[in-house]
Amino acid sequence: MWTEFPPLRRRLRSQRGVTLVELIMFMVIVSIALAGIVQVMRLTTANSADPLRRKQALMIAEALLEEVRQAGFTYCDPSSANAETAQNAGECALREDFGNEGPAGTVFLRPFDNVNDYGAANGNPVAAFNDGSGALADALGRRMNLAGYRATVAIIPEALGDIPAGAGADTDALRIRIVVDYEGADPPVTLDGYRARYLPVPRSE
Repeated sequence: MWTEFPPLRRRLRSQRGVTLVELIMFMVIVSIALAGIVQVMRLTTANSADPLRRKQALMIAEALLEEVRQAGFTYCDPSSANAETAQNAGECALREDFGNEGPAGTVFLRPFDNVNDYGAANGNPVAAFNDGSGALADALGRRMNLAGYRATVAIIPEALGDIPAGAGADTDALRIRIVVDYEGADPPVTLDGYRARYLPVPRSE
């Protein structure tokens, strides 16, 4: 009967649980791992909206660039009588009407009839896409439901291929730069496009 005790002791030792020190170490390791996972999840959640806002800013920039590029680009104001045939700015006739620009002091209505109406001649950025309250508006002047977004346009005379960079109204190529910014954007979305002047309609002899 006494010979059965040593095997029993060995079985009891082999089935022994973890010690208090081992349990504490396990809890510490699991706590550190969970803290790291929670931190990663927090950062991911906090930044998950930024790609969506950046994509939306890019869509806004593309739409505004397309609007500007579709405007007329002649030596004369498009409302001039010979806008389609003038060979240089000096041949422009008097304007037949005010077009969509209106007399001095009136609010301009988009879309403008000339690319140069969107920006300053010196190429400085202009907030040409805002309504009277400073909010982004569509081409019909209706406010966009896009709080926090800001857009500017710069019209810059620039050489394009074989087209040299001109000056003033005789410039034949323009760089159109749209910048859309929003809170937290770093850097803002910048989109460039070009607009070349088409050859005027030949005069009939």
